[in-house]
Amino acid sequence: MTVLDTRALNRATLARQLLLDRADLPVRDAVAHLCGLQAQEPQEPFVGLWSRLRAFDQADLSELLTERRVVRVHLMRRTVHLVTDEDALAWRARHAAMLRQQVLGVYRRELDGVDLDELAAAGRAVLADGEPRSMAEVVRALAGRWPTPGHRALGEMVVAALVPVAQMPPRGLWRTKAGVRNVLLSSWLGREIDPPAQDGTDPVGEALVRRYLAAYGPATAGDLRAWCGLAGLPTAVAAIREELVTFRDERGRKLLDLPDAPRPDPDTPAPVRFLPAFDNAILGYQDRSRIIDDVHRGLSVAGERVVLVDGRVAATWTVEAGTVVVTPLRRFSRADRTAVGEQGREVAAFLSDDESHRVRVAASPG
Repeated sequence: MTVLDTRALNRATLARQLLLDRADLPVRDAVAHLCGLQAQEPQEPFVGLWSRLRAFDQADLSELLTERRVVRVHLMRRTVHLVTDEDALAWRARHAAMLRQQVLGVYRRELDGVDLDELAAAGRAVLADGEPRSMAEVVRALAGRWPTPGHRALGEMVVAALVPVAQMPPRGLWRTKAGVRNVLLSSWLGREIDPPAQDGTDPVGEALVRRYLAAYGPATAGDLRAWCGLAGLPTAVAAIREELVTFRDERGRKLLDLPDAPRPDPDTPAPVRFLPAFDNAILGYQDRSRIIDDVHRGLSVAGERVVLVDGRVAATWTVEAGTVVVTPLRRFSRADRTAVGEQGREVAAFLSDDESHRVRVAASPG
């Protein structure tokens, strides 16, 4: 069985994630290909798409949100994701049990004794009039009936797990600060979410496996589980096993992939890329060593924006008074500093609508 080393996996990931070459794709198609973008920080998907698309215009994503063609929902790993309307409707029911269990994992003691089916029905009734509500407003409507659980526990169980909701614009629009206002997903998108299969098959799970591998593969079953948070996908993998090819990584683990998906030459040059906080190019794996060193792994869950140099996380970056500030995690060569500076100026221009091209690359450590 062919062994793919870390560099080969890195280049495959960059290619699937549209980070090796920027793509000429419409924004909605890119969101679909990437299986959504993690979006609990509302402005971060703009940077993620800018880094991946040749002609990305911030207004295009804002328009898709207001037109209800992409939507902000709780999905993979109980995090807010920006996904297409079609994927939200197709995937939400498949994630329902995971969402419930993950909220219970945090608030089990506070929610002890609460009939979750009754709570779901009551939460849905509160939102049934189509009026967007904050989590606090939903909780206030329910607290008289369930006074014991803490407000946070009650609210998260309803709007993040039990009741399929969308987070309405203006939250998520370019350069817009707005609180979360929840509305029933079915109301916002004009039809009910797709029901789970009743015949023992798992067509949604099978589609998720294919879509994940197209955007993240080659990958292990553990990587797939880490990306979506779903534990029940071995059956889906088994159902499509004959469609897939397998490899081994350097530690002997089995990697699954689509036969015709890109696996570039490991020596393919990789350009500098600036990634947003919580980018799934890093978070979409259990083993993230293909793109980030273990010593820096904590950055990927701490909300740090990172810079890829030669395809790997090599720096963090922030914006201070219009200046993009890059902090290297390792020693940069002169060529590295030049390339990072050039890309940093482009990021600064993008974030400032071309009003600033300032970038400062701090001294390398050591």
